[in-house]
Amino acid sequence: MDAQNTPPAPPTAAIRMSWPKRIFTGLFVLAIAGVVAASLKPRMEPPVKVQATAARKGSITRVVTAGGKLQAATEVKLSSNITGDLVELLIREGDQVTRGQVLGRIDARRYGAQLNQSEAARNSAAAEAEVQHVRVVQLKAELARVETLVASQNASAAEAEKARSELDGARAQAAAAEQRLAQADAALREARHQFSLTTITAPIDGIVTQRLKQVGERVRGSDFSEDVLMVISTLSRMEMKMEVGEHEVVYVKEGDPAEIEIDAFADRKFKARVVEVARNATIKNAGTEQEVTTFVVRLALTDQVTGALPGMSAQAAVSTDTRTDAVVVPIQAVTVRNERDLAPQGATPEKAAPQPRQPPAPGRKARKEKLQKVVFVVVNGEAKVRPVETGLASDTEIELVSGVKEGEVVVDGPYRVLSRDLADGKKVTVETPGKPGDGAGQGKAKTP
Repeated sequence: MDAQNTPPAPPTAAIRMSWPKRIFTGLFVLAIAGVVAASLKPRMEPPVKVQATAARKGSITRVVTAGGKLQAATEVKLSSNITGDLVELLIREGDQVTRGQVLGRIDARRYGAQLNQSEAARNSAAAEAEVQHVRVVQLKAELARVETLVASQNASAAEAEKARSELDGARAQAAAAEQRLAQADAALREARHQFSLTTITAPIDGIVTQRLKQVGERVRGSDFSEDVLMVISTLSRMEMKMEVGEHEVVYVKEGDPAEIEIDAFADRKFKARVVEVARNATIKNAGTEQEVTTFVVRLALTDQVTGALPGMSAQAAVSTDTRTDAVVVPIQAVTVRNERDLAPQGATPEKAAPQPRQPPAPGRKARKEKLQKVVFVVVNGEAKVRPVETGLASDTEIELVSGVKEGEVVVDGPYRVLSRDLADGKKVTVETPGKPGDGAGQGKAKTP
């Protein structure tokens, strides 16, 4: 058949969607649009879960804490004033001794010989003085006889003058003999004292805490350096010596009460009192970045601690200032923020936004950013930042001098939320709200 005579194909019929399909397609498009719109809409941040408590009024005490060592209230280093061999020691470490008790002896032969010499010299001086006194008596009688003869004109005046001169000379010699006798007495007393030092006696009542010499050793007595034989301590009265930092020692005064915990006596506290605050500083690592300045503080235990020994480690808490009727909150409720990042009241976000940091000029140190102590107060479900001024601080609470009133609820945890996440105006949910009066009682405080 000829192509020109081929009849045209019939037109294809238009495909028409049924109504159910149309409805399904429309619903699908609307769902997609809703999902896109929901994803583009800004999401509301969920409230931050926090712990909070109410500010209360109460009393609080500043406590300065430090570690140190126990020592005897009275400690005597017993040494000898004479030199010699130690021939006897009657005590051991830990022995109880009383004042005047004989503790040991030094070889006394040399000092005994010196004592005998001094006694002989004293006896000789006494005999000479007696001879001079007898001579004075004789010359006085001779002068009286010559004066009688002169009165009866049986002797000349020259004989009387001679007798008088001889008497005066005898009196002078007698006076010199008396001085030599006194000198001999002094030498004898010294020799007796030196001899007595060969016997070592206890100067106080106490316990021998150290014995540094043994029998047979040579003891070297000197006025310039001591050769310690033993140490006697009064363990019935103990003290603690501790070093306090320069920023805390300004609060410590003589008479302040304290509590001491001794490592050897766990779970026990002993009463004490400050008896001395050093006026001279102890400087360690002077001139370095690790330089530390401390001051020595001595505490006297008012309780007798049976079994306590010098050198034991202890920790002391000294109560200094006490303030009543103070607004206090948990110590963890106070955190710090950069002053630059704190938005002033009514400031717009643009004004409150932090400015980019500029690098310091070459050769100049970067300026430290100022930090402000703040708390977050819960108001209508939002955390509001409040700059505060703090006062005394305890182990658990801190005084707020300004910024918060009694009864206001402040956020006190968790730590990570307070220190990093929480910001002014954030929505919060209080998990454990506190009540005024929670934690009532006097807080034992430490220096903030």
